[in-house]
Amino acid sequence: MKMDNNKALIEQFYVALKNKEIIELQSHYAENAVFNDPIFSNLDGKQVRAMWEMLIKSGKDMRIEFYNVQGNATGGTAQWDAYYTFSATGKKVINRITAHFTIENGKIVKHTDSFSFNNWARQALGIPGLLFGWSSFIKDKISARAKKNLEAFMST
Repeated sequence: MKMDNNKALIEQFYVALKNKEIIELQSHYAENAVFNDPIFSNLDGKQVRAMWEMLIKSGKDMRIEFYNVQGNATGGTAQWDAYYTFSATGKKVINRITAHFTIENGKIVKHTDSFSFNNWARQALGIPGLLFGWSSFIKDKISARAKKNLEAFMST
């Protein structure tokens, strides 16, 4: 039963993301939620809700597809693809992501998205990403810019 509930919650989360329903999407996170991916690390509940709002509002052409949603006793997993234009370069990106969720009391408390930063950098940055996307310098620079963008978004 809990596995079915967790699977349903993850599906509802991605339907809200797909339909760009910000408030619905945000409602699936617990206050104490933690989010991590190769670009954003250790976001708290307030930051992760703001991150999704920022990405939805700035990603005018963003489209997502999700599949392989699985629920288990403590959360679940899903795979999803994000299609969008990276605003800093105007380049098209297809990002293939695997998500892992920990769910407690019907809310997401831990959400970790995994994807190849190197593949992302090649698409989003072009030649610099192709040449240096593997380097921690580029990854750290992109992460710092993303965090700064999130802080600016949250202060408005």
